[in-house]
Amino acid sequence: MVAIIGQSVLIVAWILALYAVIASVVAAYRHRPEWAVSARNALLLIFPLLSVVVALLVWALVTYHYEIEYVHNVSERAMPLYLRATALWGGQAGSLVFWSWLMAAFASAVALRDWRRDREMLPWVVAVTAGTLAFFLFLNVVLETPFKRFWALPDGNIQASVLPPAGARAFFPKDGRGLNPLLRHPGMVAHPPFLYLGFVGFVIPYAFAMAALIVGRLDARWIRLTRRWAIVAWLFLFLGLILGSRWAYDVLGWGGYWGWDPVEISAFMPWLTGTAFLHSVMIQERRNMLKHWNMLLIIITYDLVIFGTFLTRSGVLSSVHSFAQSAIGPAFFTFITLTFLGSMALLAWRWNDLRGKEQIRSAWSREALFLYTNLVFVSMAAVNFWGVVYPIVSELFTGQKATVGPPYYERVMGPLSAIMLFLMGVATVAPWGKVDTRRLFRMVVKPALVGLLLPAWAWWQGYRKPGALLGFALIGFVIAVVLYDIARGVWARHRVHREPLWRALVHLLTRNRRRYGGYIVHLSIAIMGIGIIGIEFFQLETQRTLAAGESLSLGRYTMVYDSVAIFNTNDGRQVARATVTVKDQQGRVVATLHPRQDYYIRDQQPMTIPGVHSTWGSEFYVLLVSWRPITAEGATFKVYYNPLVKWLWASPWIAIAGALLAAWPETRRRRATAPARAATQAPAPASA
Repeated sequence: MVAIIGQSVLIVAWILALYAVIASVVAAYRHRPEWAVSARNALLLIFPLLSVVVALLVWALVTYHYEIEYVHNVSERAMPLYLRATALWGGQAGSLVFWSWLMAAFASAVALRDWRRDREMLPWVVAVTAGTLAFFLFLNVVLETPFKRFWALPDGNIQASVLPPAGARAFFPKDGRGLNPLLRHPGMVAHPPFLYLGFVGFVIPYAFAMAALIVGRLDARWIRLTRRWAIVAWLFLFLGLILGSRWAYDVLGWGGYWGWDPVEISAFMPWLTGTAFLHSVMIQERRNMLKHWNMLLIIITYDLVIFGTFLTRSGVLSSVHSFAQSAIGPAFFTFITLTFLGSMALLAWRWNDLRGKEQIRSAWSREALFLYTNLVFVSMAAVNFWGVVYPIVSELFTGQKATVGPPYYERVMGPLSAIMLFLMGVATVAPWGKVDTRRLFRMVVKPALVGLLLPAWAWWQGYRKPGALLGFALIGFVIAVVLYDIARGVWARHRVHREPLWRALVHLLTRNRRRYGGYIVHLSIAIMGIGIIGIEFFQLETQRTLAAGESLSLGRYTMVYDSVAIFNTNDGRQVARATVTVKDQQGRVVATLHPRQDYYIRDQQPMTIPGVHSTWGSEFYVLLVSWRPITAEGATFKVYYNPLVKWLWASPWIAIAGALLAAWPETRRRRATAPARAATQAPAPASA
């Protein structure tokens, strides 16, 4: 019954999405507002219907409905409740349902807004969002339904299908196969939802952009309507990437935060172009420039979102993150091609209408620096895109699938990241319009000198490689220039309004939230850079076999191998758990670690769990590679010394604060009284 109801509701939701597209187009072409209202209502109905589908699927997962193929493939009785519930996105069919459900939630929130000022855009916004939703629901209804049931055929074979084959009877397995062992980690509870929230969030700005192109409303209105959507999407995608990095760090045994895996990169690319978009739209709002560029960026971001979902779910690339193999690849490729070509055709149609009268008047103006930064971000995305698709292109033309390893990415991304940091720092204090380069130099040189304190500290701590010192100098420059600009604004308010410094800071941040929220995000990126430099330049690693009581030294620590215990668990694992003692340079015991290997007997798959001793200065990361009885050869360990990586894990909290500040809506009272205050108060300096 659960499967029958779930599949029926899924089909109804798909039909409603198709109807919403058709009704919206009819409303727009025939100028029939009642059809637009009908399309909007259809879109609003999809979310509660998909909520029923999600609830039924989760219910089936937690109550052992193993007669449903999807439940059988991703769940088992031995799994804890939270893993059975979150197995909703542990397989392909369920993750596509989850994607559609989130998309329906975002689409409903947009449909419920007040459309009186933007009535002509409503049908097209509904058409684009409903069209995207209809595609993903098509995948679930036709190609990857989560509600196939097992049937025992007369010849004794077992078949999975939605409808019962002739002469078949229902088959009820006693237990499921269980979730992929690599996904049985708390990080995977949050990682896919955050990524998907970021993916679907960027659909909303794209829908408004296409609506603006179609109706010819080419001012900055569509940008203002979607600014918070874009910020929230960017934040969720950023957090999803960080959570994925942490999962890989804790489970995959890479010893680092990033492996340049194709599916990692597939989520990284829309984040890069989305970051460029968030910077670029500020120029259009402020200077009425770069309209073509903004449209192009949101089109690329949207299709990279679909492309990222395609890579994750299609299994077209070999990846530790890709757990699906199916026939949905051609459908994804067709949809990406059609949406990209259609969007570019619309952009070409409106190309001349998007031309602005304003021009960049100085190579060092803020708008020029933002444009350079955007070119850097797009270059990064292009480098990553080629690295991902090259194996596919190679196999297509040569019959052999080539591989692209980390050296390719690191050789290009390092210099581009350095350029990005430099531009980020200068753009913070650069004015709009015409620029006095001497004055700009004077504004930059002071924080640049202060920023040299960071490489000086790094030298003192022993981090002395030239490339790392350059990176520390650029990071110090960004941090110093952001703090310098905030301090100037606070001091200006303190002098003009006689406010205490703490109150001046609060007022400065809350009355220009977008600007200073962006500054805080810049601080988080700079702090993340400290951790990245620590790993990329100064990571140490070694591998040795130790007998009980033997030790090895790496970095600032010495590790002593104590023992290993081997035991079976109730959930089908054989666990080899080592005990090691970690000592500092003075010989003091600082930690007792328990690196282990969990071998899932039925899946015949091992999972390596490191033991980690963490401080703000470094992390000592120990992997158990293999083991023998203590009386024989002992155990083999792979050990990493990861300097400064803790700063990488701390940076997302700062980014959350900055993004929330930038996206937080102003109160109505403040918006209403802003003109009156502006007329009565003395003008603040440029930095305020």
